[in-house]
Amino acid sequence: MSRGAAGAITAPSLDFTDGGTGVSRDRLVVIGGDAGGMSAASQARRRRDADELEIIAIERGTHTSYSACGIPYWIAGDVDAADDLVARAPAVFRDKYAIDVHLRHEATAIDLDRREVTARDLDGHGERTFGFDQLMIATGAVPVRPKLPGIDRPGVYGVQTLDDGAAVQAAVRPDRTCAVVVGGGYIGLEMAEALVRRGLDVTLVEAADHLMSTMDPDLADQIADAVRNVGITVRLGESVTGIEGADHVRAVTTDAGVIPADLVVLGLGVRPNSALAKSAGIDCGPTGGIVTDRQQCTSHEGVWAAGDCVETFHRVSCRPVHIALGTHANKQGRVAGINIGGGYATFPGVIGTAITKICNLEIARTGLSSRECAAVGLSGVTISVESTTRAGYFPGAELMTTKIIAERGTGRLLGAQIVGREQSAKRIDVLATALWNGMTVEEMVGMDLSYAPPFSPVWDPVLIAARKAADAVAAAR
Repeated sequence: MSRGAAGAITAPSLDFTDGGTGVSRDRLVVIGGDAGGMSAASQARRRRDADELEIIAIERGTHTSYSACGIPYWIAGDVDAADDLVARAPAVFRDKYAIDVHLRHEATAIDLDRREVTARDLDGHGERTFGFDQLMIATGAVPVRPKLPGIDRPGVYGVQTLDDGAAVQAAVRPDRTCAVVVGGGYIGLEMAEALVRRGLDVTLVEAADHLMSTMDPDLADQIADAVRNVGITVRLGESVTGIEGADHVRAVTTDAGVIPADLVVLGLGVRPNSALAKSAGIDCGPTGGIVTDRQQCTSHEGVWAAGDCVETFHRVSCRPVHIALGTHANKQGRVAGINIGGGYATFPGVIGTAITKICNLEIARTGLSSRECAAVGLSGVTISVESTTRAGYFPGAELMTTKIIAERGTGRLLGAQIVGREQSAKRIDVLATALWNGMTVEEMVGMDLSYAPPFSPVWDPVLIAARKAADAVAAAR
């Protein structure tokens, strides 16, 4: 194998033929039919026609290119149907992009020497082997399922795929009145709200002493209050020890007691689904994710990976991280597809920007939290500022809290968090842009941000926080 002039990796043809015409063409096999995999397949197709490159996608589920982030909103009733979450159906990929999608096929083995993928037909039609010139691994992530008694009992659900969401949707029935959500991160909180909106009595159990471990405790307290205000019972500092029930879950046991449950949703986060790659001899890193270079190539030439199954570089901590977000998966898949297609592209890393809405509270963060700064040895100066989303005198002005962490001495922005009412959280994008470009809080004070009373105070909350942080950095010198 060799790298082309543009830097893309090329592989020798395995002499697949086009419809019996005898014309030789390369074959790309994609494992995983969601964001990372299908973004790569689409980009590769845009650069290489079907008579040059055959593309086969293997997907264990029943959908392609869907928004897993939208599942809680579908269950809550904000989205009418599962199909509304699908960006491109398999038929679109077949008809428009000449990508052959095999649904309900699970890849079970990768043979790098023979350059073959073995896949099992989940409908019972045996196994198939697909040879490849180029291989794209986009196996995503799997929900964390701790080894607890009863964890595999019927009625216990993870929420990672659209099929998982359909299972939860089917489980919400009139005869099931109480639910337990285990884990107080993004998915746990979003699912707790969705279930309480569906009329269930919901208890949220979190082993830590505050919700949302990616947020600092003082802002997490506001989140807990908002969750309690909609009727969700929050039990912090409590660990689940088992699931009870015979033919179906009936209760969750913790180190503090027993909680009745007709269904249980696991919101304990996800881990990279990298076992298939690792068993094939592809390098995985300390996060458990597949290791790639900036072009999304793995440790083996002609084998690429993207999305929730990979680890990536954090631009602030300078450490490998695993952050499962569709934004990253789509960008990484695009990069891989460009390179597979003979172009050149790189993925520059991440800074951990995320946003959500829980009840009537908007929540956002970027960069590092106080705990994360300490873990990587960065000394930060922290300030929190309360402001309003609009000019205080303008109707509809809502409270918001902006927290900034700046590096002691240099004033370099290290992280930021926002908790507030409507029209507050998207301001995190301004802070993420400043962070991405290595700005100091002193430099941020002079940013030319827009102003009109319906949109912000004359000093936008971002600028107020930057100004306060700059003062705190100067005082600490």
